[in-house]
Amino acid sequence: MLAKIVQNQVDITDKAAGKASHILFVLPPQQPELPLRGVLEARLGRRGIKYAELAKSPLAADLPEGGRAGWVVVDAEKSAFERHTILRKALQPLLEEGPSALTIAVFGSGKERRLAAEAAVYVAWLNSAELPSRKKKQQHKPLKKIELFGWEQADGFAAIQAVVEGNTLTRRLTMLPPNDLTPAIYREKVKALAVENGWAHEEYGLKKLRKLGAGAFVAVAQGSDAEDAAIVHLTYAPKKARKTVALVGKGICFDTGGHNLKPAKYMHGMHEDMKDRLLAGAGAEQHQPQGLQAKRRGHGAQRHHHRDHPHRRRRPHGAG
Repeated sequence: MLAKIVQNQVDITDKAAGKASHILFVLPPQQPELPLRGVLEARLGRRGIKYAELAKSPLAADLPEGGRAGWVVVDAEKSAFERHTILRKALQPLLEEGPSALTIAVFGSGKERRLAAEAAVYVAWLNSAELPSRKKKQQHKPLKKIELFGWEQADGFAAIQAVVEGNTLTRRLTMLPPNDLTPAIYREKVKALAVENGWAHEEYGLKKLRKLGAGAFVAVAQGSDAEDAAIVHLTYAPKKARKTVALVGKGICFDTGGHNLKPAKYMHGMHEDMKDRLLAGAGAEQHQPQGLQAKRRGHGAQRHHHRDHPHRRRRPHGAG
């Protein structure tokens, strides 16, 4: 679950800034009046850098009342990728402490505030999400609340939330090892997602695919003993849809390379070979909350690709 957003259109006060446990100041290129300015100037002086350099190297410092603050300059004329990158660097020393609440204060013109707020909320949500981990001692501390000052988004950041949820779903499944995400498990997760979102759901298992003559798919799927590969068809159709959009993704849960076996260093990350299929599914999750007025069809192929199965169709050595 993503952190709850509390919006305040007014600028943050000195009192509220001083009491925050973790606060990020997102600043425009022209230095504004802001709370805790003395702490920032002292930090800049100690590092021997100028305000403008916060656009490349964000700063962090402990506050007199025990909190932790970060300062970063975000240029509205930069690309979204550049804004997200610098904000990730600025948020890292705050989020690595596992706070339950995060305060974000934005400044500047209306455009600067909007872009800064959208980017900061997106990055905070994305980088505070819990992801699969096999480290026994690692314990995720969820971020429960984000309090925003200096801007109020009319839709409550619903469109950004949808993108974050789709992105997080993709990353979570991609990071799972192949024994935790076989085609059978994958199909169950997709089915549950379809039920949760009210999508039409249809599966084409190997028996049905053989009858349909899907020879190329079936040939590759024979590399797995489980015979659990399938093509899954999802449909999201809002009542006022004006057109149909189709997304197609390939989802090989693990690809050893078949007869032309991959060496270890290339096989290690092959559980990520499902990302195309995940992006197709995440596309539906992103668009549905935003009220996309189009009928969306998603087709996803899910299979394992192993080696030396007795029914595996052999390829010439070196073939793709």
